[in-house]
Amino acid sequence: MTIPYNSSLQKATFFLTGFQGLEDLHGWISIPFCSIYLTVILGNLTILHIIRTDATLHEPMYYFLAMLALTDLGLCLSTLPTVLGIFWFDAREIGIPACFTQLFFIHTLSLVESSVLLSMSIDRYVAICNPLRYSSVLTPARIIKMGLSSVLRSALLILPLPFLLKRFQYCRSHVLAHAYCLHLEIMKLACSSIIVNHVYGLFVVACTVGVDSLLIFLSYALILRTVLSIASHQERLRALNTCISHICAVLLFYIPMIGLSLVHRFGEHLPRIVHLLMSYVYLLVPPLMNPIVYSIKTKQIRQRIVKKFEFVKS
Repeated sequence: MTIPYNSSLQKATFFLTGFQGLEDLHGWISIPFCSIYLTVILGNLTILHIIRTDATLHEPMYYFLAMLALTDLGLCLSTLPTVLGIFWFDAREIGIPACFTQLFFIHTLSLVESSVLLSMSIDRYVAICNPLRYSSVLTPARIIKMGLSSVLRSALLILPLPFLLKRFQYCRSHVLAHAYCLHLEIMKLACSSIIVNHVYGLFVVACTVGVDSLLIFLSYALILRTVLSIASHQERLRALNTCISHICAVLLFYIPMIGLSLVHRFGEHLPRIVHLLMSYVYLLVPPLMNPIVYSIKTKQIRQRIVKKFEFVKS
């Protein structure tokens, strides 16, 4: 299918794609997706509710966890309408303004998550390497500034992407490979040169995810050096145990991202369903697993959740 260029951008549309060739099974496929979305929403709302209502959790570590939960919730909600719309109603058509809006939120929230993970690694670094200054360094005002700077940095860097895409004429096939809009996929449908989009996309990734991952690695190198200098074996384990949940969150975010990048770069010969599944893993697994990991591995969160369930039962 092709779409002639229309000077009125409002009238131009793209077509989203579910699991091509399995359209008759979309109703059944929607069941696990609905379960995942419901778990993501309930899990992250539970984390936010526990932190908001329990005064003993009003500490920097849990404020950053609340930021992570909010980001995961937003990322989940940004893809939910189009994904379930395809599975339930075969609603494949999406206007270009709506597509660019979804693209903006998906990419912005992905970068915000990377920034929040960096903030959480700074929190662990200060707590372990300089515990006496923990409360004076990570004050509520500074935490708010870190959160706002994460959002502003991500939004300002992603904001040019819709405008860079808007200048193109889309005269090729306008069928997207996923059930949501992504910058890399849309720019490939353009008729003219996309070199500016390529270069700017690489710049954004390098100065956000690239820098964040490098600083996270550096913070853990310093944490490990401090932990190894502790004489007591038990104290070493105790210090490292406070980092396990965050390390899991970092791995849950970066491993699917790296895997998706490798599949796009070297996996052209792979079945199309592999590309689809990797993209869903990248967008849905971190928001799904982060609340579970923190509920299991963080004693304070686990205890509060158990108390809430006991209260509801009583």
